[in-house]
Amino acid sequence: MSYDYQFEFRRYHSTTLALIDVVDQIYQHLDNRDMVLGIYLDLQKAFDTVDHDILLAKLANFGIRGIVYNWFKDYIYDRKQYVCISCTNSECGKITCGVPRGSVLGPFLFLSYVNDIGSSLPTTSIKLFADDTNLFIFNNIV
Repeated sequence: MSYDYQFEFRRYHSTTLALIDVVDQIYQHLDNRDMVLGIYLDLQKAFDTVDHDILLAKLANFGIRGIVYNWFKDYIYDRKQYVCISCTNSECGKITCGVPRGSVLGPFLFLSYVNDIGSSLPTTSIKLFADDTNLFIFNNIV
């Protein structure tokens, strides 16, 4: 269920390994006289933008069903938040998207959400480090 080029939240994957992988791939294509185009994206507040319906559909697609599926559904739906400053509370607001940060499940849910990104552009090389995405396009110029 994990994307091979996700270099965060996975054992034995690190920024160093991500950098070595990217540099090696770029040099390999440059040695073949290919043109290399790199696009670097940083998804701002990525954990907060996860659409609950899409996430649940992906979990079901991964085979999570029944009681476990319902547990995840209960975990992400109907969450509320408020702010407290100097003993004064804001009104309670409903959270309509996102996964909880600071929890053990947050990274799992986020990775489940972005896990299929590699299949969306099969002719490109996509490298992920948490919510940072590097997209590389190679083309022979000879």
